[in-house]
Amino acid sequence: MTVTDEIKSRIDLVDIVSETVKLRRSGKSLSGFCPFHPNSRTPAFVVFPDTGTWRCFGQCNEGGDVFKYIMKREGMDFSQALKYLAERAGVELTPPSPEMDRSRLVNDRLENVLEQAVMFYRNQLVQTEAGKPALEYLHHRGMRDVTLESFGFGYAPNSWDAMINYFAERGVDTGTLSDCGLVSERDSGGYYDRFRNRIMIPIRNLEGNMAGFGARILDPNDVPKFLNSPQTSLFDKSRLLFGLDKARKAIRLQDQAVIVEGYLDVTALHQAGFTNVVSPMGTALTEDHLRLLKKYTRRIILALDADAAGEKATLRGLEIAREAMDHDTEIVFDVHGLLRHENRMQADIRVTTLPEGLDPDEVVNQNPDDWKKIISNAAPLVIHVMESLAKSRDISDPKVKNEIAAQMIPLIEDVPNTIERDTYRQRLARLLRVDEDALVGVVKNKKVRRQSQWATGRSTAEHQQSMISRTKNYTDPNNEIEKHCLALLTRMPELTYRLDRILQQSDLDRLSEKDFTSTEYMECFSVISRSLVQDGIDPTDFIFENIPEELKEELKTLLDSYNPDKINEEDLISDLFRTVIRSRQNKIRESLRQLRFLQEEQQEQEQISTIIPFQDMVITNMQTLHKLDHSLQIQQQIK
Repeated sequence: MTVTDEIKSRIDLVDIVSETVKLRRSGKSLSGFCPFHPNSRTPAFVVFPDTGTWRCFGQCNEGGDVFKYIMKREGMDFSQALKYLAERAGVELTPPSPEMDRSRLVNDRLENVLEQAVMFYRNQLVQTEAGKPALEYLHHRGMRDVTLESFGFGYAPNSWDAMINYFAERGVDTGTLSDCGLVSERDSGGYYDRFRNRIMIPIRNLEGNMAGFGARILDPNDVPKFLNSPQTSLFDKSRLLFGLDKARKAIRLQDQAVIVEGYLDVTALHQAGFTNVVSPMGTALTEDHLRLLKKYTRRIILALDADAAGEKATLRGLEIAREAMDHDTEIVFDVHGLLRHENRMQADIRVTTLPEGLDPDEVVNQNPDDWKKIISNAAPLVIHVMESLAKSRDISDPKVKNEIAAQMIPLIEDVPNTIERDTYRQRLARLLRVDEDALVGVVKNKKVRRQSQWATGRSTAEHQQSMISRTKNYTDPNNEIEKHCLALLTRMPELTYRLDRILQQSDLDRLSEKDFTSTEYMECFSVISRSLVQDGIDPTDFIFENIPEELKEELKTLLDSYNPDKINEEDLISDLFRTVIRSRQNKIRESLRQLRFLQEEQQEQEQISTIIPFQDMVITNMQTLHKLDHSLQIQQQIK
């Protein structure tokens, strides 16, 4: 039994859901109002105790197991949910190595010292005369006491050794303080307090543990305006986003993250109820920042300052965003009619335009509705970059036209939707006052030069032998179907491309995480997908190097559960196609059973208005089931 199976065997999903959702018995299942979207009329959220899964038949149209539920409810990633549920279930996770143990003990010690520092600075802000100017300044900026306490704001006294003396009384040496980034070393020897006469803002990691501080001046003659903790084992500003520990749940629930520039911007916006906001702490956006966010959402809004520096940071952020976001693969036909796969950026990145001379905290303090309008009017990435590149430039100059087109075409080509791409090309043509055909010509030239292993519609894997398992009897058929599918794709990730091609030819959706019920299988498939959009190492090696440490045992168990025989790739693809179809058929039939039960329940309660959405879902599911049946029949005839 893997660690995830053991946790599921000890955790009752009904108990977990009942902590925040009022459930009532509906036959073999339990139903209630979905906790992930506003709804007070239709109890379309269903928990299936027998399988340990849940499903929303309403707006969310999502489902999964207890791991997925905790991830969505608490805004956690898989590793965090695993740790959380393991503690609740009393399951011990794989013991770390001695080196990891020592490192963790050291970091625990540093985190504890930083927590004490938060208390020290906090006391200086609210309990001392020296801290009054800092508190008055924060009140003047619109900060309420409850907000300051929630974020842990404090004040560093104007002293060279107040922090050193405070910790000396508690037996903490200056070497430890230096490791925490609280003191700096003198050239002549000895240490002094790093932060003096500054407002102190605690910086926490995803788990809410202390990592360091951001410090803002009170005296306008001091420099720099903002001073962060130095690089330490806990603090790396390129990998931390201020406020993400508080914002991650809202980001996941709203499926949107807003990035602003300052600490007070984040704090003021959270205070006003806009809790999906984070900040890169005065540094440029990095690829790591975007990778942090994409765990929770692919919809990102950049709300940086409207000045020249902010504009430059915005453009840099967009460049980083394009690099950081995963690219999905789309099948297209080249000029010769041959199949090829192209990468499309799977993210919705937009940019706001802030009022001249105003920061986000000033906007929201004046009128929260103005902030709502600014966010709702955020321009798509392509439009913003297009207008920014053309701003203050002579677009009548042919060289300028060529430069802008050369920068815009790659960005436009990354847009997943064909209609959007065409619309952006038309807009760019109007902006540059050129014929649209000229831009299409640029696109074709770039594509002709691009080398792709898919130019002939075949991969090198089509010339290799493969592995496939034979039929066995299992008590949980659909779980074993998903296992079978994952085992094949792990051995030969490139088969995903061929499978998607066949599915699309049958007018069916490509394989996705939604085809898997258990969260660990979703995570495995996510890594398989990522292995195909990188070209650094062999996809299979990438999978085993990047699978979460907690799932390596799961993956090994999954692969070892089969006794594969050699078989040609065409038979393997056919088997994989049938596997996916059977899995989808099973899921839809189960959904239809539950939808009909919900319909009957609403009819008994004479809630006619809530029956209609269920009827529409039944029709949609029936149509999909018919399409699946037809596709399977055709495939069997070909076979």
